[in-house]
Amino acid sequence: MFKVTAAAAEQVLKAAKQGGTEGLSLRLAAARQADGSIDYRMGFDDASEEDIRFTADGVDIVIAPEFIPLLEQATLDYVEIESGQHHFIFLNPLDASYVPPRSD
Repeated sequence: MFKVTAAAAEQVLKAAKQGGTEGLSLRLAAARQADGSIDYRMGFDDASEEDIRFTADGVDIVIAPEFIPLLEQATLDYVEIESGQHHFIFLNPLDASYVPPRSD
């Protein structure tokens, strides 16, 4: 099942508040690229009847059924890539470009 880290959840909820999109769900989508990597998309949106809906770490998430196979093992995280540069990242063993996090 798709997971959200505490850091990502905190940032998503903060972004919703700052952007005036509180009450909307976080919509996730994914597409397999020719090289086997996965292109990820996310944004705030209303849920439709067909969507898979769930809550992860306080964040309401919606995913269209066709994207579930690409996202079911993924984790959304919010990390500092370079000093002062924070970004959302998807950790997904189904992605050809996936590199497991170091455990040091």
